[in-house]
Amino acid sequence: MNIGQAANASGVSAKMIRYYESTGLIAPAGRTQSNYRVYGAEDVHTLRFIKRARTLGFSMDETAALLGLWQDKSRASADVKRIADAHIAELEQKIAELRAMTDTLKHLVHCCAGDNRPDCPILEDLAQSDAPERMNA
Repeated sequence: MNIGQAANASGVSAKMIRYYESTGLIAPAGRTQSNYRVYGAEDVHTLRFIKRARTLGFSMDETAALLGLWQDKSRASADVKRIADAHIAELEQKIAELRAMTDTLKHLVHCCAGDNRPDCPILEDLAQSDAPERMNA
């Protein structure tokens, strides 16, 4: 199948397939006499694996590591679990940061009268460079 068909079958855009090839995440596709890329069922399966990993938020490096482990039938599941556990910790940290931002914004919105007066606690908070609630932006 050509790149468009592989994209449709895998759910990964042709642009991303080319990108994955350029970064070495996937091996370059075979080529026809006319220099068109040719993909097979295994390539599509690999692209689906990558898409699922990326959908779960794994970085490109983590995805590459997981892909390598997936392709290595002698792998230790502990290696896979270690990567997933580290990713869970990163996600939980991000969730905590998002909750803190949400809580801060809810408080500021609650304190804002939202009327025609110019004073606004939301803008006042944004103008404070040393606000303790501030995240590292």
